[in-house]
Amino acid sequence: MTKAEFVDKLAEKGKITKKQASEAINLIFTTVAEGLVAGDEISIPGFGKFSVALRKARTGLNPQTKEKLKFLKPKLPSSQRQRLLRIR
Repeated sequence: MTKAEFVDKLAEKGKITKKQASEAINLIFTTVAEGLVAGDEISIPGFGKFSVALRKARTGLNPQTKEKLKFLKPKLPSSQRQRLLRIR
């Protein structure tokens, strides 16, 4: 499902305009992203949990120069779906 299809479905089910549905979706995703940047864990009961996972630092190799490179610990978004969502 694309974002446009999601907006259409939300507008239809919520009996709101497509513009209002689009603004609501953008607001939700912006708020979740801001929370993750701040290091917060966002938990939505019945849907899932969003958090930031810290991976290990690693070394790599430049294929052209064979120079060793160090990659810092990346922070990656992580999500876990709730049991209710898994059953559906």
